[in-house]
Amino acid sequence: MSQVNPTAGRQEYCFATKAIHEGQEPDPSTGALITPIYQTSTFVLEELGKNKGYQYARTHNPTRSALEECLASLENAKYCLASASGLSAAATVINLLSAGDHVIVGEDVYGGVYRLFEKVFSRYGLTFTYIDGKDIDAIERAITPKTKLVWLESPTNPLLRLADLRKVGELTKSRGLIFAVDNTFATPYFQRPIELGADIVIHSTTKYISGHSDIIGGAVVTSNDELYEVLKFHNNAVGAVPGPFDCFLALRGVKTLALRMKEHQSNAFAVARFLEQHPGIEEVYYPGLESHPQYDLAREQMKGFGGVVACVVKGGIEAARDVVSNTKLFQLAESLGGVKSLICHPASMTHAPIPKEVREPLGIVDGLIRLSVGIEESEDLIRDLDAVLPRAKGFSNSNEKQLVGANA
Repeated sequence: MSQVNPTAGRQEYCFATKAIHEGQEPDPSTGALITPIYQTSTFVLEELGKNKGYQYARTHNPTRSALEECLASLENAKYCLASASGLSAAATVINLLSAGDHVIVGEDVYGGVYRLFEKVFSRYGLTFTYIDGKDIDAIERAITPKTKLVWLESPTNPLLRLADLRKVGELTKSRGLIFAVDNTFATPYFQRPIELGADIVIHSTTKYISGHSDIIGGAVVTSNDELYEVLKFHNNAVGAVPGPFDCFLALRGVKTLALRMKEHQSNAFAVARFLEQHPGIEEVYYPGLESHPQYDLAREQMKGFGGVVACVVKGGIEAARDVVSNTKLFQLAESLGGVKSLICHPASMTHAPIPKEVREPLGIVDGLIRLSVGIEESEDLIRDLDAVLPRAKGFSNSNEKQLVGANA
C-alpha cells in the first residue's frame, strides 16, 4: 500500500484480476486479507523528518493509496489521485490552469461541470468554448493562442455521443494542449482513453466504480509525470480528498466492476432494443445499437457500450413526467452506475444548470429521459417501462395490455 503508484514492477494481470489484487496486498502488520479502513487523521513520526510513508491524512492515507494504485492499474496508467467527488476531481484538473487560459469543452457535458466552469472558474479569468466533440474540425477551429486544455466526455452525458479520442489526442499533442477525458460512463473496463491519446482521465467513482450508490467520490488518472506532480500539489493544497471509509467502499465495489459492467451492458442492450421498437418513443440513444450514428466508432475504440440508455418520449414534458413518476423498479433519482436501476429527467435534474436555450439545441429536450440500467433481470426492467410508456402516450387499457403481453 505504498503511496507511490507508478507501474514499475507491476505484474501484468487481466482486468478482473487487477481489480481484486492491485494495491490490495494483505495488511503487513496483521495479515488482514482486505485492506483496512485507516480511520486516522495523522500518523506518528519515527523521529523528526522520518515517517513510515504517511504523515497527515489529507495528503496520504493507506486506504486511499490502495484505491489509487488499483484505479491507476485499471486505466493502465502510472498515477491516480482520489478525490472527494467527481466535481472536485474536475476542479483539480482545472487548477492546472491560470487566469487568461482558454478551455475547449464538448458541448454535451454534465450540467454540474457546466455550472463549475461557467459559475465558478469563469470568475477567475478562465474562458470556455463549447463545441461539438464529434467534430474534430470544430475542435481545431476553436483553438486559440490561449487554449491550454481540451475537455471531453465520451460517451457524453446524457446523449451518449462519442468523440474520436485517437484523432483528438493526435490533434492536442501536435498543438501542445492537455487532453482530458471524463471516462465515467464507459469505465476503464470498456474504454481506456490514455491508451488512445488522452493525458488525463477523470472519473466520478460515485458511479460504476463503486457501483452501489453508497458513496460520493472522484479520481484523476494520468501517466504524465509533470502533470501528476502539479495535480498532486493541488489535490493536497485544496484538500478535497475522500475519507478512508469511502475509499474502502470504492475498493469493495471495484472488485466486481468487470462482472457488473457485463450485466449492465447486457440489460442496457435489452432495454434499448425494446425502446427502439416502442411506439411511444421518438428516439433512442445507445452506442451499442446499429442505429447509433457512431456505432462503428464505438466498436473501434470501446470494448463495450455501457449501461446508460437515453430516449425521447413522445408528448414532451408531460409524457416524460408521467413515465419517470410511475416506474417501480427504475427509481426516480439523480446519479447512475449502481446495481439498482435509476431513471431521471435531465432537463430538470442533472442538466438543469444549463439554460434551456443552450441545452435544447443540443438535444436535451423536455421529453428526454435517461436510464441507468441496473443489474436486475432485464425482463422485469422491460415490463416496468412497458407498464408506463403506453399511458404516457394515452393508449387505451386494452392496447396497453396487448403491448405488455406481446413483450412479456
